[in-house]
Amino acid sequence: MLIIAQDGFEPIYAKPGDAGCDLRSTQQLMIAAGERMLVRTGVKLAMPDGYVGLVHPRSGLAAKSGITVLNAPGTVDAGYRGEIMVTLLNTSDEDFQIEAGDRIAQLLFQKVERARFISVTELPESSRGATGFGSTGKA
Repeated sequence: MLIIAQDGFEPIYAKPGDAGCDLRSTQQLMIAAGERMLVRTGVKLAMPDGYVGLVHPRSGLAAKSGITVLNAPGTVDAGYRGEIMVTLLNTSDEDFQIEAGDRIAQLLFQKVERARFISVTELPESSRGATGFGSTGKA
């Protein structure tokens, strides 16, 4: 993985075996209660074709402070070369302060398959059919 990152803001795997590496804020800012904000990480990547970076919330921030990634998981395509920025949402009723260097999200890498679409006039039957949310009749 090729990377450009501000010194001290490189993504880091906190513990052996961690699936996600931590992304840090390069900014000091405050997210008001109920508000969302785009937060800079100072990280740019070049992933090989066939991979995706997925930006997930940090469980501790979500549980303790109500801070989550708005479009979780955020998608970083292999062809993207700009700075990774994270849209954080403050779901709590209290303002949340972020300092430069704070861990704000985690980044996971996965291989992706590309679909080949085949146009047909009807789809084969399945046990689910066309039913959607709540289709099992159970909460």
